[in-house]
Parts: sequence; C-alpha cells; structure tokens
Amino acid sequence: MKFTREGKFFLGITLGVGFAAVNTGNNLLYLLLGLLLSLIIVSGLMSEISLRDLTVARRLPLRAQVGRPHLVEIEVFNHKGRVPSYAIEVEDLRAGQPADKRCFFLKISPRSAQVAAYRRTPTRRGRDTHTGFRIATRFPFGLFEKSREVSADGDLVIYPAVDPVDLRAAFPGRQGGGEGSARRGHGDDYLGLKLHRDGDDPKDIHWKKSAAAGQLVVRERAIEARPAVTLALDVHRPPAAGEEWDLAFERRIRDVASRAVAHIKKGDHVTIETSAGERTRGDRGVGADPVLRYLALLSASERASISPGLPGVMRDAASAGTRGEAAE
Repeated sequence: MKFTREGKFFLGITLGVGFAAVNTGNNLLYLLLGLLLSLIIVSGLMSEISLRDLTVARRLPLRAQVGRPHLVEIEVFNHKGRVPSYAIEVEDLRAGQPADKRCFFLKISPRSAQVAAYRRTPTRRGRDTHTGFRIATRFPFGLFEKSREVSADGDLVIYPAVDPVDLRAAFPGRQGGGEGSARRGHGDDYLGLKLHRDGDDPKDIHWKKSAAAGQLVVRERAIEARPAVTLALDVHRPPAAGEEWDLAFERRIRDVASRAVAHIKKGDHVTIETSAGERTRGDRGVGADPVLRYLALLSASERASISPGLPGVMRDAASAGTRGEAAE
C-alpha cells in the first residue's frame, strides 16, 4: 500500500488537526480528527475487499511481429458471491521490461468476468516472457493505492520485421513464378490429353473432347516443379565485435526474413542455412511461420564458421539444389 498525492495531503491535514486537538483540547477538533481517521480505516477496508478473490488470465495472440501492433486480452474474474469490485487496474508484467501496459476495470460484478485489451507494438524480436500481473485499486476515495502481484507465466515469440521485396528487380533472370517441367505428375499445368485409365482423377476428364472422340479423354498434368532457394546467414560473432555488429546482425536477419517470405508467397521452397550448420525450411504448404519463428529465436554464435557463405547470398536450385539434395 502506498499513498497517492491526495492521500499525502489528507494525511498532513489529519496530523495537523490531531496536533491542534491535543494542544487546545477542543472537542470539535477531536470529533473532526475521528472523522478523518475513520475515512482512512474505511478506505483500507474497502480497498482490501475490492482486491479480494480476483483471478486474472491473459490471452496472447498467435503471432506477433516487430513494428506491427497486436492486442493482448486481460480477463478478470470476481469470485465473490455478493460484493462487486470497483476501480481495478491490472498491469501486465514482463521479464526485464517495465510494466508500461495496463487495463482498467470500473466494475466487476459478483461471480462474473470483465475483459479488456491493450495494444502493444514490439520493437525487438525474440521471446517475450510474461511473468504475472500487478492488481491495484484506489477505491473508494483515492487516498491510497493498494496492490498485490500474482504470477502467471506466458511466452510470446516476436517475429522479425518483414519488408516488401521485389524479387524480379533483385534477380532479373528469375521473373517466372517457377520452373517448368515436361515430366508427368500432379501439378497445376497440363501437358496434353490422353485416354482415360483406371485410377485417373475424374476431375481431369475433358468432357468436350470425350464426346467428340466417343471415349473418355483426360488431361495429362505436368509434375509440379518449384525452385528451391537457399538463403545463407552468417551467425559467427567475432570476439571483439561490439554494438555495430549486433545492429548489422539484426539487419541481416530482417533481410533474410523479408526474402524468405517473398519467396514463399511466390511458391518457392525456401531453406535458411546458417554458418553454424543449422537449417530450417519453409514453403507455401507449411507457410512462413517455421522460418520466422526460427529467425526470431536465432542468436549469434561464438563458434567458428562451419559452412562458407556470405549473409544474404541466394543460391538457385538449378546450380546448388542438386548438391543440397544429395547431402541430405
């Protein structure tokens, strides 16, 4: 419990009235002193009742990204059977960061819950660890602020920021959405027509050609071939590196994340390979979440570089994909 600014003035007035009552022996001053002291007692009791039997829950978003605001929902449930809680303020506590986000609840009825949300825009990637809540109230007179802390763990992975990337401008020789293939398969492109056989997909039947030929004719699909792109990232931190290297490392992660998302949207298969020998993959089927999560939790390594490669360098599958598949 701590005094508010108004509470400090009130306490000073109370002490002044008490000093005057003792010196003069005036009954009216004693009566006024009793009223002031009773307000302090009533304030402490009512604030304690307002904070009692409250539970707080947090709802984190599925995804969060640097530079993009997201909402965090806070739910407070009042377990008291008959007494409501008034003027409840909840601060969301995070490890290593100041409690700058809070939600205010004017009234929480008995055996009911109230939900509020606050908006937050992350400024750095990584794991955002929530440790608990600070529940406070200044009810009823605003003379004191009584609070208590409750533990409630929660983790939110902050993805790195992603910038728009024009792949055609960066790589003029790769303007198509993928590499064609003349082999048969189950892709979206068609090679031609063929007679229907057992096991063919009825959706591929060309009814107009079948009616003209007098027998079932189906479309023959080409194999789906998408380029495989490898993005190299140097995570080796020199022993004498300082803050400038750390800032450059964050920029490289942001650049790799931006290119990876752009290629995945295009339909390419993306592999991120670090100088420490680690790798992760993403494509349109699984989305960009595995890649962004990996980059969000990636940290610099003091180990020596294992695989050569400059940060941000891309190798096309036409030249390097065959070696990568053989190594796997």
